[in-house]
Amino acid sequence: MDLSNRTVLIVGGTSGIGRELARRFAAAGSTVAVGGRSQEALSELAGEGFGTVRIDVTDGASVASARDAVLARYPELDTVVTMPGVMLLEDLRDPAHFEAAQTTIDTNLVGTIRVIDAFTPHLVRRGDGTFITVTSGIAFLPFPPMPTYAASKAAVHAYSEALRAQLDGTGVGVVELVPPAVATAGQEKVNPHALPLDGFATEVMQLLSQDPTPREILVKGVLMHRWAERDGTYDDLVAQRSRALAMLPSREG
Repeated sequence: MDLSNRTVLIVGGTSGIGRELARRFAAAGSTVAVGGRSQEALSELAGEGFGTVRIDVTDGASVASARDAVLARYPELDTVVTMPGVMLLEDLRDPAHFEAAQTTIDTNLVGTIRVIDAFTPHLVRRGDGTFITVTSGIAFLPFPPMPTYAASKAAVHAYSEALRAQLDGTGVGVVELVPPAVATAGQEKVNPHALPLDGFATEVMQLLSQDPTPREILVKGVLMHRWAERDGTYDDLVAQRSRALAMLPSREG
């Protein structure tokens, strides 16, 4: 992927990984717009020179409005990065967890589908472009305190595979970015092994620039998650990660 002359929309890019990738694409020479819900964050990004659009991926009308605004301003849009994501703890012994599960699926999975559906006709008409979906190492190696997050990201992985197959021959590619824990949004406080954001982003951009672009962008830090089943380490790693169930309020003490 030539990173120097693309027109990129990053949905869910107002903070953390998305914000850093926006800066990296821009630094490489691409035109970048960022979509998100936080008006304060969007204003900050506009101050950095990014195009911005307010978008709520849980609202179909909001997604359609954002699409129209983006394509009016950026008719040459060729890359859509869709990374809406909420990470919520859930105690599956408590039926009250369902609200968190529903929010997670509607944002992480259905929100991703809404964004892809909104921009597929444009990219197919162009006959050239790329969707970059964002999953997680947790899609392949569950983190038991966040069961629906894991399920939603596993679903986005499967959806990405099917999308790639269905778009074959159209000129539109599908790349899946699979982050491990990255030191952003407080991850560094709960996970001492979280990767520094700067190093993670550097490795991601190096992988994206390979020719051909890998179908899955796997930094070294996520390989143990991605290939746990293949390598025979899955059961032991899930058992280790299950110790974190102690962080659920009902299990404390």
